[in-house]
Amino acid sequence: MISYLKGTLVHALPTQIVLDVGGIGYEVLISLATFERLPNPPAPLQLLTHLQVKEDAHILYGFGTPEERDLFKLLVTHVSGIGPKSALAILSATTPSQFKGAVVANDLALLGKIKGVGKKTAERIVVELRDKLGVSAAWEAASARHTQSPAEQQITDAVLALVALGYKQADAAKAVTAVRATQPAATTEILIRDALKTL
Repeated sequence: MISYLKGTLVHALPTQIVLDVGGIGYEVLISLATFERLPNPPAPLQLLTHLQVKEDAHILYGFGTPEERDLFKLLVTHVSGIGPKSALAILSATTPSQFKGAVVANDLALLGKIKGVGKKTAERIVVELRDKLGVSAAWEAASARHTQSPAEQQITDAVLALVALGYKQADAAKAVTAVRATQPAATTEILIRDALKTL
């Protein structure tokens, strides 16, 4: 198993990167959350990874934090119907602490907003993960809510709303961030409305 890669980031897109490690270019699939933490290439980078071995391919998934990788593994291992693509979509739409809090609180509305999840999958996620996450996840989620500023929460809510309408996470985040830059005092509704004009 490949636990991490350390090399030079040579190419980056919202869904994948190319990391040069000793003259070998590794293509690594990533979430939007990981993409937003990347330096501008070319730049040195160490990335946590998970290797999926299939009959016709070996696929590397990369993560900016241990929490993201842990949640990814939890999803693909313990939730039937959730594969790597859906797990990355979840990591792109919400933070690990927000996701865990939604599971513990049985917040099907939040989980159902994530692209590719839907109501039935949200219910299955809650049933299959709630006991595995437990009290510590609820405490972690509560702590995260207190540390996230109102402006950050508005951006998160606006992006989730656009994702629920079918837009890609990367496009939604870019549009909302652009609106926030020109209108620092905009409400969530204004962020959504004005972002829709550019999408």
